[in-house]
Amino acid sequence: MTQSVVIQVGQCGNQIGCCFWDLALREHAAVNQKAIYDEAISSFFRNVDTRVVGDGGSISKGKICSLKARAVLIDMEEGVVNEILQGPLRDVFDSKQLITDISGSGNNWAVGHKVFGSLYQEQILEKLRKSAEHCDCLQCFFIIHSMGGGTGSGLGTFLLKVLEDEFPEVYRFVTSIYPSGEDDVITSPYNSMLAMKELNEHADCVLPIDNQSLFDIISKIDLMVNSGKLGTAIKPKSLVTSSAGAFKKRQEKPFDAMNNIVANLLLNLTSSARFEGSLNMDLNEISMNLVPFPQLHYLVSSLTPLYTLADVNIPSRRLDQMFSDAFSKDHQLIRADPKHSLYLACALMVRGNVQISDLRRNIERLKPSLRFVSWNQEGWKTSLCSVPPVGHSHSLLALANNTCVKPTFIELRERFTRLYRKRAHLHHYLQIEGMEESCFTEALSSLSALIQEYNQLDATKSMPAEELPRLSIAV
Repeated sequence: MTQSVVIQVGQCGNQIGCCFWDLALREHAAVNQKAIYDEAISSFFRNVDTRVVGDGGSISKGKICSLKARAVLIDMEEGVVNEILQGPLRDVFDSKQLITDISGSGNNWAVGHKVFGSLYQEQILEKLRKSAEHCDCLQCFFIIHSMGGGTGSGLGTFLLKVLEDEFPEVYRFVTSIYPSGEDDVITSPYNSMLAMKELNEHADCVLPIDNQSLFDIISKIDLMVNSGKLGTAIKPKSLVTSSAGAFKKRQEKPFDAMNNIVANLLLNLTSSARFEGSLNMDLNEISMNLVPFPQLHYLVSSLTPLYTLADVNIPSRRLDQMFSDAFSKDHQLIRADPKHSLYLACALMVRGNVQISDLRRNIERLKPSLRFVSWNQEGWKTSLCSVPPVGHSHSLLALANNTCVKPTFIELRERFTRLYRKRAHLHHYLQIEGMEESCFTEALSSLSALIQEYNQLDATKSMPAEELPRLSIAV
């Protein structure tokens, strides 16, 4: 069994990470009721004997003593990390695996990347090496960060180059939260653009997630609950309720519920690595099968069921409806419509009591309505994990390498250009040592080149599928 290390960077990354660890513990507790430290738990947790002083005390088998997350927590402000250390998960995190500062990055990519990157590089490396030493077979680093702030975008992408240099054989999966157009960080287009260049060059797979899409999903829950459709009810102590028990107003942007959806994405993504199934998918298979060209490593994700993930009770979806939902624009975690765009490849990660025949039948049913590139008409990768998420009979995560991600990048470029054309706020970046205006022009060129690659693929949409060459036999 392989292990993975989660690196949580910035406020957003740490809040989502905290939610992920909470859900992971609940999931393993539901499956592993005898509290035995097994391979499934070891993929993301160490078993530590806290009576042993120092760094020793790891227990490879037997009863669970004290679980420690395979995680590194990084933030240049102390607030969120301190909240975690004072909360119910405080014992899950090793204090030796934390890096914090007090000043913050001031919503400036250059401060996070150039200043804090060089200042904390050795500390970060030391903690990454220590995490790797605790693994028997380290397969993947999961980086969780946001694109709009300073620490998440700047230090988060600085990490990628460090990981590439130090652990070139270990996969780098990045979950990136993209800001909405109404983001309250004025400089977020600069931060996102500069971060995109690093993602293009140093990530193996990126799962872009749009804050606006998450907010829209939570708003739909609001409408369903208020309309009373389908006997919808909010579960007690739900993440979508306030401390007073009333449903949060739409304007308040319930970030806990939004983070919960992202955490469930990561939970389903790693399910095959943690549990057994009749058709397992290793994490390295995702990159191998879904990324045909190095730069086109952005995977659009969709989850179904969605609403119950946000702690709302509604009747479970029928199996066939679940597959249809995965390709609907309402279930995508970025604002995109994959059915009207071009697929390079698609992975379906199914959990629960589902048969391989169900999987194949639904693929055959959906194939006529989906457009795949001419040279990869059978570009499907599938997995079946027998353990469903807690509270569900089955679930589906779809990962699509699809040109529908292009509008997100075009919108980012437009927002960046509006600021950059006026050179607004540029001096905040250029006063940082190592930052030059060429950093902006190179980032813009990098994103434009990526958009052009998607344009070239979209131009082939109307082309017929390639006929395979046949062997000519001379008579």
